[in-house]
Amino acid sequence: MKQFKKKRLLLFSCSIVIILFGFWFSTTNMYKFAKGYFLYKTHAPSSQVKETETEAETETETETVQKPTSKKATTKELYPVRPKTGEEIGELYIPKLKAKLPIFHGTNEDELEKGVGHFAESVLPGENDNSVLSGHRDTVFRKLGQVGEGDLLIVRTSAGEFTYKVNKVRIVDEDDRTVIVPKPRATLTVSTCYPFDFIGSAPERYILVAYLSSKTVS
Repeated sequence: MKQFKKKRLLLFSCSIVIILFGFWFSTTNMYKFAKGYFLYKTHAPSSQVKETETEAETETETETVQKPTSKKATTKELYPVRPKTGEEIGELYIPKLKAKLPIFHGTNEDELEKGVGHFAESVLPGENDNSVLSGHRDTVFRKLGQVGEGDLLIVRTSAGEFTYKVNKVRIVDEDDRTVIVPKPRATLTVSTCYPFDFIGSAPERYILVAYLSSKTVS
């Protein structure tokens, strides 16, 4: 009988130990599971958010690179419609001479008989590069020899008013083509025959090279 009780007591003790061990094991794993789940819920999404933000920033940077600001798109074109040959495009005012002279597009005799001619292959007044004007020395430019360095030349067109300051006076051969070459800045080149008192076809040209100093765009 005593031996039977000892066995029951031993079995009971073992059962208690097993139960306690099972309880300890389950609670420990539950703790680990809960801890892992908690970390997943709190940290994993945070990483995903960071990755999402990084991707968004990358996409934004890519869009910025793919869509650069176009300076040309924001610059207003001075002359949306180009003039036709023979069309009056404005006037040249020379303060030194108190002279207002009409400007016509083209340098054929038809244009030069009416006023100052604009060399059609050059840019229009106010635009960057070299705008070339020509006129006869015995009509519109009879007194052009009085105009020199530091004097102003004002051109008024549909695009606005453009003031040029004479930077240089040149005397060149009649066949000199450097008069019409491109310039790195907005330039007005005014040309007429020279000498002014020469009888017949003059062999040279009197050239005023003026740089744009101010403008008022319409």
